[in-house]
Amino acid sequence: MWRVTSHALRLVDARCWQRQLCQPSPGSLRCHPAWTSGAAAARGLSRTAPAVRFSPGARSLFDEPLGIAVQGLRPRQPVTLRASVQDEAGERFEASARYEAEESGELDLGRSPALPGGSFCGLEPMGLLWALQPQKPFWCMVKRDVQTPLRLLLEVFEGHGPPPGRLLAQGQHERIFLRDGVQRVPVREGRIRGTLFLPPEAPFPGIIDIHGLEGGLLEYRASLLANYGFATLALAYYHYEDLPQKPTELHLEYFEEAVNYMLQHPQVRRPRLGLLGYSKGGELCLAMAAFLKNITAVASINSPVTITAIPLCYKDKTIPHLPWHEERATVNQSNIYDCSDVLDDPFQVPDHQSRIPVENIEAKLLFIAGQDDNLIKSEYFAIEACKRLQAQGKNNFQILSYPGTGHCFDPPFFPLNAIGRHPVLLKRVFLGGELKAYSKAQVQAWLEIQAFFNKHLNEK
Repeated sequence: MWRVTSHALRLVDARCWQRQLCQPSPGSLRCHPAWTSGAAAARGLSRTAPAVRFSPGARSLFDEPLGIAVQGLRPRQPVTLRASVQDEAGERFEASARYEAEESGELDLGRSPALPGGSFCGLEPMGLLWALQPQKPFWCMVKRDVQTPLRLLLEVFEGHGPPPGRLLAQGQHERIFLRDGVQRVPVREGRIRGTLFLPPEAPFPGIIDIHGLEGGLLEYRASLLANYGFATLALAYYHYEDLPQKPTELHLEYFEEAVNYMLQHPQVRRPRLGLLGYSKGGELCLAMAAFLKNITAVASINSPVTITAIPLCYKDKTIPHLPWHEERATVNQSNIYDCSDVLDDPFQVPDHQSRIPVENIEAKLLFIAGQDDNLIKSEYFAIEACKRLQAQGKNNFQILSYPGTGHCFDPPFFPLNAIGRHPVLLKRVFLGGELKAYSKAQVQAWLEIQAFFNKHLNEK
């Protein structure tokens, strides 16, 4: 991971900027010391038969580490573990790994490395979750109902197949999105459409969470963030209920209304407010911080710093969108498009009309970028934006840049989506990313986001 701060970004010559490499922040995965039983023993087997153990036992938050072990195996017995979940559309995601039990007959994924031949190898305690991949090609996992869990099925097979050997044990575990006590409140105030997640024992610092060009209302990131003490509004802005279905322009006054709603809410701590946005949502968060008041901290994930796809209006000003040049896209034999060069470079034209005036932003800024983002040159955009901030004498920014990470950037343990459907071009496109590197980036970035908002929204 690259970390760039205002102190690390410095001019080397007229055309070259230097980044400073740093170590990831603390917070790596750790195994739970106490094992408790999930719904684990294979049906019909005796008490001495192999059994799966989860820690925590029956359920855990989707974004938290899960300890997995198998007990009752023979010493050094070769086994294959297969994890699977079904999403809300009924599509199945799977990962498998080969292991050898310890001399004691126990297999603890926190101690035992996976052997070559499965979805991953090496010591990866959470590998069976981060390596989950769709069985239907190009399918993307989207969690819309955060009030219901995703159920993880873990199966233990004899030997190292294929085909799978005899089923020795199986267990189920629920991955949930809301802690007990977190409220989910639909919001239909004025023009605002969204869902507010409120931790118990309010008031708490407030965050508005905005997703990308897929439209509709996505709640999973906001719900997970609320579990850590943030009153989080998942905000829809088109293609949802009575909002415009195919807008020809967006109005910043709508987002200003959402800011005022949060700052006036009795369970949201005033006067600070945070914004969290991904892709188009991050772009909108930057525009809000550039033009609106009362924004304290902004975390922008894989976002351009120009207006894209849909023009943005505020009062008597309209910022046009950066043009798309579909003719620049290339396509491979599988009909997958590479759209990395379809956008103009707004920084090559002085005062480009599509560019967001980020140099006006007073809020603290956290740019999170995937170095393998094949849709938006997010790292480049972040660095160019910070140059302009620094030219204004500002040091209110930080860049976290992750190798092997593409445009898709969800909270921990959501499956990698390296190929997706472009919402404007309506074609399958390369989003980028590599499975293992992405899984590490998810965990690190999620911790950094929480630390960023805790620092700047809870300051005395």
